[in-house]
Amino acid sequence: MFLSTTFKRRIKGYMAEQGWYASNLHALQAEILQTQLLSTQKYSDPRRLEHFGYKAYSQNDEDGIIQEIFNRIGTTNRFFVEFGVQDGLESNTHFLLLQGWNGVFMEGSSEYVALIQEKFASPISEGRLKVMNAFITRENINDLMQENGAAKIDEIDLLSIDIDGNDYYIFEAIECIHPRVIVVEYNAKFPPPARWIMPYNKEHVWDGTDRHGASLQALADLGEKKGYKLVATNLNGINAFFVRNDLVDSNLFALQSPKELYNPMRLMSFRSGHPTKEYLGNHALTLR
Repeated sequence: MFLSTTFKRRIKGYMAEQGWYASNLHALQAEILQTQLLSTQKYSDPRRLEHFGYKAYSQNDEDGIIQEIFNRIGTTNRFFVEFGVQDGLESNTHFLLLQGWNGVFMEGSSEYVALIQEKFASPISEGRLKVMNAFITRENINDLMQENGAAKIDEIDLLSIDIDGNDYYIFEAIECIHPRVIVVEYNAKFPPPARWIMPYNKEHVWDGTDRHGASLQALADLGEKKGYKLVATNLNGINAFFVRNDLVDSNLFALQSPKELYNPMRLMSFRSGHPTKEYLGNHALTLR
């Protein structure tokens, strides 16, 4: 059947419009669920960080939680290292970079590294962002930290670990830096007190299944051994947030057990306006 060009355009426009409505309906449903959750007894402590979560560039609500942690403990060198950033646009540190932080993106895919170099050309040329194409293992992580310059700073403000697999072992192996805040992905399939850790395989690549990372309890126990306190997880049940023990204060954080701080996996869609296409580094951003 012959369809006119005009009619085809109308169909295409209608389909795009329906997709826009469906996407925004999903976001609205997530906002309603978020409001309902935060009004329950579990989240009644005003020190809990879920109340401050929002998405600027992060995958979920990590931007707001990270921002609030540093509102409470302050910053020092404003230096970050993030593993597994893909193209960097939807990362836990993009928003910090836009606020004038310096740091390192570490990514195992050369294709993603090429995109980072294109999209983040401005902070790279300014010397504020270093990009490393490296497949991270527990055997090479400390050497990589020496190579990228983070080890010279030692007490960097933020380390973010998300490599969909050996996250626990990388966290465990790092010796040459002592970040003030660490964000690490956890496997929400195993709620506390279940302690589960994926068997180590230095060549592991996530296959999209539940075989990745470690349970929240396992990460919390490791954090305690390394001198860090679990202070929050995000509502989606994706990331755990740790603060170094010397910075932890019960007046600042809800120092609850991993079981109390645990959030299950929730398929919620956080929105921050229109989709992100590029780094907006040529535009000043200040937070007051």
